[in-house]
Amino acid sequence: MAKYSKILSLVMRFVAMAASVAAVVVIVTTHDTAHVLNLTFTAKYNNTPAFVYFMIVEAIAGLYSLITLILSTKNWFGRIVIILDVVMTVLLASSISAALAIGDVGKKGNDDAGWLPICGQVPKFCDHVTGALIAGVASAILYFTILLYSLYTVLDPILM
Repeated sequence: MAKYSKILSLVMRFVAMAASVAAVVVIVTTHDTAHVLNLTFTAKYNNTPAFVYFMIVEAIAGLYSLITLILSTKNWFGRIVIILDVVMTVLLASSISAALAIGDVGKKGNDDAGWLPICGQVPKFCDHVTGALIAGVASAILYFTILLYSLYTVLDPILM
């Protein structure tokens, strides 16, 4: 049973790493140019701090997954993994929340603040951001599942 538990954990961490890396690649390649009233403006992910935060956290999560895949969890590192899983899950949730809020403003605008939606002018940018957010949400769900599984594997012998 322990062998299957280790394999399942490794597979989940690998898939979570793949989702995080996909989110980083998609958000970094996000850019589009629009021409409005003889003015040209370029929309890039690094124009918005929330998208930069999202990219940094997804990159950290991917690197963390790679490190946990390489290092053994039987030594001292295994005891820290659960705490780091909690930290990763919280960071991913916060970065996705921030990026989703900005994405919603970009798509719908905000009438009260006088912010107009931009997705009509830069649809390629919005499509890329949507793809990155989908990959980010998938990685957050996977990290939450990994966290629950890690807690289960640690607490199961104690509770039995």
